[in-house]
Amino acid sequence: MKIKYYDLIQQTFDFPQPEFKVEEGKLFFHDIPLMDLIEKFGTPFKFNYLPKISQNIQQTKRWFKKAFKENNYKNNYRYCYCTKSSHFSFVLEEVLKNKISLETSFSNDMEIIRKIYKKGLVKQDIEVICNGFKTDEYLRTISEMINGGFSNIIPVLDNFRELDLLSDSIDTTFNVGIRIASEEEPKFEFYTSRLGIGYRDIVPFYAQKIQNHPHARLKMLHFFINTGIKDTSYYWNELYKCLRVYARLKKLAPEVDSLNIGGGFPIKTSLNFEYDYYYMINEITYQIKKFCEEEGVEEPTIYTEFGSYTVGESGGIIYKILNQKRQNDREKWNMINSSFMTTLPDSWAISRRFLMLPINRWEDSYERVFLGGLTCDSDDYYNSEQHVNAIYLPIYSEDKPLYIGFFNTGAYQDSISGFGGIHHCLVPQPKHILIDKNKEGEFSYKIFREEQTYKEILDILGY
Repeated sequence: MKIKYYDLIQQTFDFPQPEFKVEEGKLFFHDIPLMDLIEKFGTPFKFNYLPKISQNIQQTKRWFKKAFKENNYKNNYRYCYCTKSSHFSFVLEEVLKNKISLETSFSNDMEIIRKIYKKGLVKQDIEVICNGFKTDEYLRTISEMINGGFSNIIPVLDNFRELDLLSDSIDTTFNVGIRIASEEEPKFEFYTSRLGIGYRDIVPFYAQKIQNHPHARLKMLHFFINTGIKDTSYYWNELYKCLRVYARLKKLAPEVDSLNIGGGFPIKTSLNFEYDYYYMINEITYQIKKFCEEEGVEEPTIYTEFGSYTVGESGGIIYKILNQKRQNDREKWNMINSSFMTTLPDSWAISRRFLMLPINRWEDSYERVFLGGLTCDSDDYYNSEQHVNAIYLPIYSEDKPLYIGFFNTGAYQDSISGFGGIHHCLVPQPKHILIDKNKEGEFSYKIFREEQTYKEILDILGY
């Protein structure tokens, strides 16, 4: 009779998988011995496996190269990293090894660009796509940097006002983009994205404000939908509408040479995750090529702005099960030694599900449980859709500690929860570990930040 946790996983999923394997009842992630990390650093701790960032970037470049060759696509591809997904210095240092561009969302992002330039990580010709609704401070910083020699900064206009303010403060020729205000899916609470300029207004705006501008040159049309890149009629319909605008602009403005399709590649959130990345890249390439040929215009350089896809699968967090509470005849609560609300805020705020697995005791029998956090808030819990709205873990035992891991958590969680700040019920920020791998395949571990102390927390609060 198969009653081990390992049996459950093998019966339910195709397992082992490229990033996961089990040896002697212990889980390995990209060959990293997670129990060794637990013994070395204790729990809870967050980690980032840095090589995964470059792996995803390089794989995407290979997919686009293959698709371009297959479709005889005659322009280029440019990979941009969306910094808002994770602003950490170790992330930027890793992504910049891959000769990519950066995308920013706020004025403080531009200060990061200045910092990495001063450190010698980039030159002034670094390509930066400036997105978002731009405050006066954001516009001022963009203008200062363009005037100071950062020649490849491209502010993407979110509204009509931004061009006027840039024109007043930039004293040299500069490139701009225009963001399309795409229509949202019918299930959304609003019809049109709050970001960007409406489809019908873009060509008249160009003709009236940019075509004869003494300094501004329109280089890029920017397109992004909130639901991401999916093989749905909604996505393809919005892409076609974008291409119609591009074709009209290209005939009027030969200098327009780039189409930015934004971000939206999904990341793995379950062991049964399926998404054909190459099919989508190939189909997007084919559709853009075909449309441009029919319209008699040159196909554009394709830009993408992958954030979660770049950094998300590099991250994880490890907890220890402190105890089990039996609240009634059927519900068993396994209490973790941290808080979901503070360490995985997406699980609380938008009911996001992550890939969760035990780290040890895979040879033990299993039980259905709920996972609870340490705060006194009733919303501090996690229930998974991974096993049909249930969580199964090795049976709790006071004599045999159980550790669990949440994987592919590297995007947004620290930004949303506020890294190093104060958290609900003053639950501390956990230790943060960086994991790297050299050419010989040896792992190295570095503590990026120790667990918050109560003194640090009280100091923030003014005590």
